Amino acid sequence: MTLPLRAPHEIAAPGIGGVGESTLRPDGTLKVKGEFAYASDLWAEGMLWGATLRSPHPRARIVSIDVAAALAHPGVRAVLTHEDVPGRKHYGLDLTWDQPVLAIGEVRHQGEAIALVAADHPETARRALDKIAIEWEILEPLTDARRAAFDPSYPQVQDRPNPARHQPVRVGDVEAVRAAAEVVVTGTYEVGIQDQAFLGPESGLAVPAEDGGVELYVATQWMHNDLKQIGPCLGLPEERIRMTLSGVGGAFGGREDLSMQIHAAMLALHTGAPVKMMYNRHESFFGHVHRHPAQMRYEYGASRDGKILYADVEIVLDGGAYTSATLNVVGNAASLGVGPYEIPNVKIDAYGVYTNNPPCGAMRGFGAVQACFAYESMMDKLGEACGIDPVTIRRTNAASQGSALATGQIIHAPLPMKDMLAQARDLPMPPPLDSSDIRNLPGGASQTTHGEGVRRGVGYGVGLKNICFSEGFDDYSTARVRLEVIGGAATALVHTAAAEVGQGLVTIEAQIARTELGIENVVIHPADNQVGSAGSSSASRQSYMTGGSVQAACWAVRDRLLALVDGFYDDLSLVGGKIISASRGVIATIEDVLGDQVIEETREYHHHPTTGMDPVTGQGDTHTQVALCVHRAVVDVDVELGLVKVVELAAIQDVGKILNRLSLEGQIHGGTAQGLGLAVMEEIVVSDGKVRNPSFTDYLIPTILDMPPMRLEILENADPRAPYGLRGAGEPPTLSSTPAIVAAIRDATGLALHRVPVRPEHITG
Repeated sequence: MTLPLRAPHEIAAPGIGGVGESTLRPDGTLKVKGEFAYASDLWAEGMLWGATLRSPHPRARIVSIDVAAALAHPGVRAVLTHEDVPGRKHYGLDLTWDQPVLAIGEVRHQGEAIALVAADHPETARRALDKIAIEWEILEPLTDARRAAFDPSYPQVQDRPNPARHQPVRVGDVEAVRAAAEVVVTGTYEVGIQDQAFLGPESGLAVPAEDGGVELYVATQWMHNDLKQIGPCLGLPEERIRMTLSGVGGAFGGREDLSMQIHAAMLALHTGAPVKMMYNRHESFFGHVHRHPAQMRYEYGASRDGKILYADVEIVLDGGAYTSATLNVVGNAASLGVGPYEIPNVKIDAYGVYTNNPPCGAMRGFGAVQACFAYESMMDKLGEACGIDPVTIRRTNAASQGSALATGQIIHAPLPMKDMLAQARDLPMPPPLDSSDIRNLPGGASQTTHGEGVRRGVGYGVGLKNICFSEGFDDYSTARVRLEVIGGAATALVHTAAAEVGQGLVTIEAQIARTELGIENVVIHPADNQVGSAGSSSASRQSYMTGGSVQAACWAVRDRLLALVDGFYDDLSLVGGKIISASRGVIATIEDVLGDQVIEETREYHHHPTTGMDPVTGQGDTHTQVALCVHRAVVDVDVELGLVKVVELAAIQDVGKILNRLSLEGQIHGGTAQGLGLAVMEEIVVSDGKVRNPSFTDYLIPTILDMPPMRLEILENADPRAPYGLRGAGEPPTLSSTPAIVAAIRDATGLALHRVPVRPEHITG
């Protein structure tokens, strides 16, 4: 018999750590105490150490390469170049496999991998790298993204022409209504290169297997997509590559692309010994992709009362040397280019281009962050031109349930943006500046000021982010759930390939199993590729997708369990580990019914289908779900020295359903902190294709002293098409916090501020 589905808000057995409770993370204590095993802690008997030789040039031709001296160095077991790649010589995250495993003839960005060394000690491996002799022909790097997008005479980085993707969006007729606008505002905006800045460097262990295959223990975001690239490059079928997720020290998109996986496996297969690779911090800056820098031009026309009539938008995203996620980042930037606002006439052109700058790909917010900074800056500019305050101008144009996005997609779920803006506006303000304590001032204990020249500002930001993969991608997740009696207690084993990257997914998986099966004992199997794909731990999708697959597998287990009950019952339910008949009460416990039997079920969960974007108009039902966050920022600015102190950040976010409030609050705090970093400090500085600050000494990220107190208001307006009605929550705060902080700085200084991060010289002139 089939158990009727419970309503999303019901919990089978409150108090056992189910959905809606703030259960603690099983890895939390270990991480706090420094006892958690990360990928960099891996070790195997007799293992060798791998190291990578990387290009010092952003663009150059390899005239010759001589590895003899390196191979002769004592302790060195292997030196490999592209000639030693056993299979396909290129890989890639998306459809375009354009990135060489090791450079072939030419390097296209600084830090490109050229050769590999395996040695018996990490220092030996690094010393051997210095003995590889390369004769270079230095070429002029191609670094101008705008010229790459629009100038046909500009040389091409790849064998294919720029742009990598041009995605237009067309709604109505911008030219026809342009003359009718009573107020016209324009702006040009830039977003610098932000790094994911995860603390755990790229690391992993490859162990050769007896069947000629390899076992890989790696920190990644998407095991099965790694596998699709690794197998062809190694010349191995997927079943001979066994992958297990190692401890991940942060990701934020930077582990979607491959780093050391193929390299370590090549060395292990060549030497016949386990090989560990671990990047240092400097190498890590070159070993993963970054957020796309953007150059954006916006023009809005409106009536005098602030109602937007048209938007004319151009977005240029610099993807660097290889495709990575650029094609999809362009799609996100185009589809969300004017945000959560009703605009009847829209013209958007989004471009992703190749250059010899650092490769860029996925990072939290994925194309929407860049556009959000621009469109929210435009809303403030429009409000000022119309004499309307920042909250009212946004509420005047706010989208809601039933509104259409720029792509024509209708918003089916609740979108209470007007109420959220009013709520943000009406929250209590922090107390006035107390300049008697210098720690309250910009510059803090450095005593740069005692209150002279310090001004306070308030700003707002709204961010709309798509959830899950878009544009027709068959986004699914797989879960296997096993129910048995162990030590006299019903126990569930949940097995997925979903990567726990610090977001708390293992906690959510267990909570869902407890809720659906009504039992307390739940064990999470280590994530590996011995179960079907769970998709990527990105796009704020894992609670939605893997949560959905765990729920579906639990339902299947529950159906089989109830079918084992003797007698003729048609009104059974499973609550708190007991099988209950509505007419007869408790019939049996799970332990009574199961005995020595084991029930195991595997299920895939697919979200409702999406479509691609029309290549001419950009129209389509491209997104699975959208989520909204509103920020209010309060800042103090020393206008004489250009120093900024963020005094308070308030966030109002609709999450559909709270699965674990503690974890959710951490996601909102964390996303906000990364938005703060982009607003006032984080940028990879690139000059002529070379990275100038590849260290945490020079690439600054917010610390606990930079992060202010936060007010959180979390709303629950269920999405009827999502498991439990939830909305992905990890990315939206990253969008809206950046423009809110910059708007507050503008309010304090009166400056236009068109670029992030805002630096002291932008404030002082």
